[in-house]
Amino acid sequence: MRLPGSPRSPRRSSSTLTSPSRSAALAGLTARLAEVGGLDAAALDALEIAVLGRKQGELTHLLKAVATLPLDERREAGAELNRLKLAFEAAVADRRNSLAVAARATSSVGVDLSMPGREAWTGTRHPVTIVIDEIVEIFRSLGFTVALGPEAETEELNFLALNFPPDHPAMDMHDTLYLDAGGRPTAPGERLLLRTHTSPVQIRVMREGPPPYRVVIPGTVYRNDPFDPSHAPAFAQIEGLAIDEGVSFADLKAVLTHFARRFLGANTPVRFRPSFFPFTEPSAEMDVGCRFCGGAGCPPCKGTGWMEILGCGMVHEQVLRNCGVDPERWTGYAFGMGPQRIAMQRFGVPDIRLLYGGDMRFLSQFGRVSG
Repeated sequence: MRLPGSPRSPRRSSSTLTSPSRSAALAGLTARLAEVGGLDAAALDALEIAVLGRKQGELTHLLKAVATLPLDERREAGAELNRLKLAFEAAVADRRNSLAVAARATSSVGVDLSMPGREAWTGTRHPVTIVIDEIVEIFRSLGFTVALGPEAETEELNFLALNFPPDHPAMDMHDTLYLDAGGRPTAPGERLLLRTHTSPVQIRVMREGPPPYRVVIPGTVYRNDPFDPSHAPAFAQIEGLAIDEGVSFADLKAVLTHFARRFLGANTPVRFRPSFFPFTEPSAEMDVGCRFCGGAGCPPCKGTGWMEILGCGMVHEQVLRNCGVDPERWTGYAFGMGPQRIAMQRFGVPDIRLLYGGDMRFLSQFGRVSG
C-alpha cells in the first residue's frame, strides 16, 4: 500500500518483444528469407502466409508489438522489422516471377520459337462486291443512278404489279420463300415474302413520280433453290430500268453490249437470244463468250461456248400502266443480272459455292487482284 504523498513506482513494460526475443525472431526470419529462392509455388504461398499474413503472420505480430516497447527502443526495432518485411516481399515477388517464366518455358517445349509469326489476316472486298461496284460505276457513267429497296416485299410488288398472273409457277412455294403472317389472313397480293428479284424496286421508282427514269438496282434476293455449282438460295442481283420518250430495243442492245465489252474486254463476243418474261415484251437473254473454254465448250457453259449473264427486254406496257405511266408516250427497257456469275467469268471461278464458302485463302486473293 502506497502512502499518500509517497513517490510512484516506475512502470514495467508488458511487452514480450524484449531485445533477446527480438534478436532470436529476427535470426529465424532471416534464415527463412534465405530459403525463398528455392521454394516451389505451394511452399512459397505457405511461407508468405506464415510470415506476412495479416492475422497469423509472424512478422506482422512483431510489427504490432513494436508499439509496446519503451520509446527509446521503438524506432530501432520498427526500422529493423520494416527492412525485413520489404526484403521478404521483394524475395517472394522475384521467386513468383521466376516460377512463371519457368512455367511458360515448359509449356513451349516442342514449339520452334525461331519461326516467324503468322501473318495477320487483313480484310478485302468480296469478289462479288468488287463486281457490283464496277458494274454500278459503269452504269453511272451512262447516266444511271442507284436505287435501293427492302428485301421483304409484298406479293403485289414482287409479282402482280410486274404482270405475273396470280397462278404463275414462280409464286409457288418451290420458288418463293414466304414469310409467316402468324396465322392472320391476308388480302390478295398482300402476303409477305423475301423478294425473288430486285424488280419490286422498279415498281417503287415508277410509282414515286413521272418519267424519265434511269436507275440501276443492286441488292440481295432469295429463292428456294439448291446450293449447287451454279445456284444459291440467297444471292446478289443487279437490275436496271430506263424509261423515256423514244427508247427502243436498239438502245437496250447498245447499252448492254457497251457494258459487257467494257467490263469483260473489248473483244468479248455478245449475243441476244429470244426469251420470255412476264414484265418485258419483247424479251431476251444476253450471252457472252465463255472465258473458261474460249467457245470450245466446257462444263460451266454446258458445252455451248456461251455463258448467260443477264435477262432483258422492253418494259411491258401493262407494267407501265400498273405504275401510272402512259405507254403511248413512254417506252423503256429493263435488265437483270447475277453479279456472282459475272464474277465467275471475270475471275475464272468454276463453282459458285467457292464464292460463299468463307475460305479466306481463296477470297483474299481477289482484293489483291482488284488493286
